[in-house]
Amino acid sequence: MRSMDELGYVRDGAARALASRNSLTIGNVVPTLGIGIFATGVGALQQRLEEFGYQLLVAANDYDQDKEARQVRALIERGVDGIALVGHRHAPEVYELLQSRKLPYVNTYQFDGQNAHPCIGFDNRSGAFDLTRYLIDLGHRDFGIITAPPSLNDRIAARLKGILDCLEERGIALRSDRIIEVAQTIAEGRSATRALFAAHPDLTAICCTTDTLAIGVLFECRLRGIQIPDDVSVAGFSDLEIVSQLDPPLSTVHIPADLIGVRIADFLLDRIRGGTGPEKIALAANVIIRESTGPVRAPRRAKRQRTNG
Repeated sequence: MRSMDELGYVRDGAARALASRNSLTIGNVVPTLGIGIFATGVGALQQRLEEFGYQLLVAANDYDQDKEARQVRALIERGVDGIALVGHRHAPEVYELLQSRKLPYVNTYQFDGQNAHPCIGFDNRSGAFDLTRYLIDLGHRDFGIITAPPSLNDRIAARLKGILDCLEERGIALRSDRIIEVAQTIAEGRSATRALFAAHPDLTAICCTTDTLAIGVLFECRLRGIQIPDDVSVAGFSDLEIVSQLDPPLSTVHIPADLIGVRIADFLLDRIRGGTGPEKIALAANVIIRESTGPVRAPRRAKRQRTNG
């Protein structure tokens, strides 16, 4: 090894992979690295793989299934030993490629016990349901929802369904104009907040399907002099690192991204070695209650209506 270092010798990975039929490389296709949970998951996955002498190749598909299919094909052509994907919605070509080559793979960040494919994740619907139930138990009945388009991915769709299912179960009717779909940015969260309050000044709670949108709500409320949680409670989903440091700190659902990364590594390495561990691994997505949510009180609602009227 000292001689290799002195000479600057680098082993030929392609030749080694051809001889051993093992490249010691794992592929991971994520929607984006611009959202903290995916960056955290990638970091944990890479660290775990390095413990076993494996390297990680990462691609970001920008929520584009066609782009994802091209990336999966490119990773296969590079000879990766396994691939991790995000969610269960993928182009049929992706599953055909993986299964025809008998390549170990796993879907992540969304648990679905009825799906035919292996997965490591949590119940997005249940997390959103539980946080909405908490708000209802605080006395909230006048809700608004700010969400990324549910067509974007199955995680967003499941979270929106969880909110709506909980409201329906508790007998709270929610008109469609109280649900605003926007892109997942802070600026869009702010614009959606303005639209909600313009149409519904009586709102006491806003549920967001991502923390990014909820941050936009907090910023816009501060600008408008709307007190949180005195005038309106705000809830997100993800538990990004920054949201515990906001003023007020955000109530949300914690996504165990670092644990998902570790479990991905363990799952794929087990399959590469011929293991037969569980095909589906369910993780907890716990509700985190912070200071952005509080009970409804009649005097505060009256003050809100006077301010907006």
